[in-house]
Amino acid sequence: MLFAYAPAAGGLARIEQPLDLSAALWIDLYRPLSNQSADVTRLGLAVPTLADMEEIEISNRLYREAGADYMTVVLPGLSESHKPISGPICFILSADRLITVRYHAPRPFETYPERADKVGPGCDRPEKLFLGLIEEIIGRMADILEGIGHALDEVASGIYQGGSNGLQTDALQSALVKVGREGDLLGRVRLGLLTVERALSFFGQTLSDRAGGDVLRPWVKGLMRDLQALEVHTDFLGSRLALTSDATLGMINLSQNVTVRIVSVVAALFMPPTLIASLYGMNFAHMPELAWRFGYPLALLLMLASASGTYLFFKWKRWL
Repeated sequence: MLFAYAPAAGGLARIEQPLDLSAALWIDLYRPLSNQSADVTRLGLAVPTLADMEEIEISNRLYREAGADYMTVVLPGLSESHKPISGPICFILSADRLITVRYHAPRPFETYPERADKVGPGCDRPEKLFLGLIEEIIGRMADILEGIGHALDEVASGIYQGGSNGLQTDALQSALVKVGREGDLLGRVRLGLLTVERALSFFGQTLSDRAGGDVLRPWVKGLMRDLQALEVHTDFLGSRLALTSDATLGMINLSQNVTVRIVSVVAALFMPPTLIASLYGMNFAHMPELAWRFGYPLALLLMLASASGTYLFFKWKRWL
């Protein structure tokens, strides 16, 4: 799909069919078809493929070609089946327009067009548009980090509650799955922050070559400070996540130990009665108690007494 936007009163206006790409300030290519990529190529800008964008070398992610800057970042988003994934997004910044190429759906690309006049330094030039979109992306990742923090608070409150109201084994396992899911999301956000910081640093180095670049430099510094603050926050959430994961595993082990201890105690309670029953179950020819009138009731009494004595001993030792 191809979405094109032009400056308008109050922000950006989407260009309807038929598309006039020469008048577009922002062209957003989402899973572009070959003919859509060709339309953009006719503007004098090469459109990288998904394979090109997935290259991890910095030289393939941050470079200048034909007077345009190519900056590829990796952001969390949704796939076509609405599953959370991370994927590359290429920002092509030329003197006339901004082009984005993506194969998944990060939410900032849906929310930014309606907020273009409220985010960043404005949206009347490609450079301002790029900074505004980066600010929207940073805000979205800050929201995700806040959601991860709330999820960890919820899990931790259940784990540390203790007592009869504490989580049971099934709930603990569910909590561990939730912690793992939040950890995976945290890793995606951490990678996104790192790649956005690199792209923004590359953009800052080229500001001197752009008209009005000195005016945008404070915005770049402010966004860099925001990125660094979020990176510190991800480290904090990473330590919290590790602590919560360890605590959940510890609670699961304790719960399993209680079950094993109960099974062991029950087995120990039946050991003395089993010994007595085994003695009188032997098939020797001379066993005087077998002909005794009170032998059977006495054997039952001995088994009951031995089991009761074992139980009282365990209670005295506080093993039960």
